[in-house]
Amino acid sequence: MQLTGIHHLTAVTGNAPANHAFYTQTLGLRLVKKTVNQDDVTAYHLFYADGRGSPGTDITFFDWPVEREQRGTHSITRTGMRVAGADTLAWWKRRFQDLGVTHSEVVERDGRLTLDFEDFEGQRLSLIDDGGQGEQSHPWECSPVPAEHQIRGLGPITISVPELDYTDLVLTKILGMTRVRDYATPSNAEIRTHVYQMGTGGAAAELHVSVEPNLPAAQPGAGGVHHVAFRIPDADYEAWAERLNHVRMPSSGPVDRFWFRSLYFREPNGILFEIATDGPGFAADEPMDTLGETLSLPPFLEGRRQQIEADLAPL
Repeated sequence: MQLTGIHHLTAVTGNAPANHAFYTQTLGLRLVKKTVNQDDVTAYHLFYADGRGSPGTDITFFDWPVEREQRGTHSITRTGMRVAGADTLAWWKRRFQDLGVTHSEVVERDGRLTLDFEDFEGQRLSLIDDGGQGEQSHPWECSPVPAEHQIRGLGPITISVPELDYTDLVLTKILGMTRVRDYATPSNAEIRTHVYQMGTGGAAAELHVSVEPNLPAAQPGAGGVHHVAFRIPDADYEAWAERLNHVRMPSSGPVDRFWFRSLYFREPNGILFEIATDGPGFAADEPMDTLGETLSLPPFLEGRRQQIEADLAPL
């Protein structure tokens, strides 16, 4: 029973139409599911992913009318997006320059070429050259980005904590991750970032933990991250629910999101983690070739469709 990698990451936007434009037109991702937050149906929940909505490729957003995030520790601080090759990073740098996207220079970080950038709300993102490793990519044929330069999936994800010991205990002893190395944080050589590996490893299966004791606690908001989810095979779901219960880890208990099943809990520094199954997937209620084109609701919300649609602003 093992986590196999990053499943998805969920962030916050205060402007759903601009968010939709940035992630589909600037980044060339596919909107694979247009739905609502199942706990707050007045808010969109938008899922952007590769051409098939594959597990491990989707960055998702809750649309809430909130102020910008105040950055700090106790938070998820950067989302890696995997691409293949130095030529692809050079292509993206030119694209960001042409489109006025805030970005850095290409640098080597933890042995991988990396291009940091931000969306229009300050969401911290990075393009990571993973050398084309990992699962087969599924380009989106309608993307404005050429297939060879498209984003392949997520990883690694970076979090910030003021103290490592108890987080390390949860990651290694409860979640079964392996601590494999550390590296100096580029902005401050005294800050170490520790790399935890899931499954067979690689960028798609890494959580990076920066220890930053001198930062204030982050305040949630637009441009920030709500939670990160880790992948498990469908058949392992009940065993993971039982494991969290056995070790007395306070959690949500089983939650059926219809497109996947989830378990939610907070690590000792307050960061929200999710364990999510690979299936049944986004094509459970829509044809693959029309994913994300209409509002999709899980069965338990279908009877409220008319009111839900009336409360949502058009994208």
